Amino acid sequence: MNGTGAGGEHDADDSEADYDLDAGPDPATYAASRAEPIDPVDPVYAVGIGPGNLEYLTPRGERAIREADVVVGFETVVEFVADLTDADLLTCGYRDESEALERFAERAAAGDRATAVLMGDPNHSGYQFVGKVQNAVEGYTEDTDVDAHERSKVADRAVRVIPGISSLQVAASRARTPMEDTRFVTLHKSGDVTDDLATLVEAVGERHLLVLPRPFDWMPGDVADRLLESGASADLDALVFERLTHEDEAITRTSLGELAVHAGGTGREDSPFSDLSVLVVRAG
Repeated sequence: MNGTGAGGEHDADDSEADYDLDAGPDPATYAASRAEPIDPVDPVYAVGIGPGNLEYLTPRGERAIREADVVVGFETVVEFVADLTDADLLTCGYRDESEALERFAERAAAGDRATAVLMGDPNHSGYQFVGKVQNAVEGYTEDTDVDAHERSKVADRAVRVIPGISSLQVAASRARTPMEDTRFVTLHKSGDVTDDLATLVEAVGERHLLVLPRPFDWMPGDVADRLLESGASADLDALVFERLTHEDEAITRTSLGELAVHAGGTGREDSPFSDLSVLVVRAG
C-alpha cells in the first residue's frame, strides 16, 4: 500500500474492496528482490514525502519533486506537494493506478525527469507502490513497440528510493519506544496477515510493538483483542496516534484491555479511530 496521511503510511482515497493486489507477483517482493544500482543513470525517484506536513519533507526529496517533469502518486499524496513543482501531475486511486503508472513509465522512457511520491518513508509499508513503479518503468518496453535507443534508455533508468520521515518514526518518538527495542509490523496490506499477527503475539510484553493497522478489519481494537486472546496482560500501556504532525492530530493513551473494547466490525463506523492511525503497545 501507499500512504496518505499522518498517522499512517496508507492511502484511504479509494476502497480496496474491488482491487486485487494479489494478482500477479507481489510488487513489494519485486521491489526488494535486489539492491539498487550503485550509480544509476538519470534515476526515476520514489520519494517519501513525510507524514503530510511539509515541515517533515527532506530537502533531497523536495529537490527530486521540484526538478521533476512528471510526478505520479495517489491523489491525496500528490496534493501535499503540488505547489512545490511545475511538473505534470499524474494522480490515481487504486482502480486507475496501473493506467497512471503506464503513462508515467512512458514519460520516463521519453527521457523526462520522473518522480513518484509516497506518504511517509517508502521503507515503511510503501514497497508495494515502489514495486509497481519499478515494474512499470522497467517493464515498459516489454509490452511496447519502441526502438533500441529508447529501450536502452529505459534499461538504465533504475528506481532510486529517497527515504522520508515516517509517521511511524514520529509515533516511536512520542511513545518513547526506541526502534532497537521495538517490533514493527504493518497490517496495512492485502491478503492474509496471520504471520504478522503471530509476530506481534510472540513479542508482546517483551518488546514494544509499533503497528500500522489495516482499515477497517484490523484496527487498534482488533489488534488489542488478538493480543489479549494470546495471553497478553490487559494492563500494558497502549497508545493510538492519529493524523500525526497535523493540526488535528490526536493521541489516545489507554491500556490494552480498554482498547480491546473497540474490537469487531469491518467498516469505518465500527472503530472510533481514524484510518490514519499508528498503534503502539509498550512493553511491560
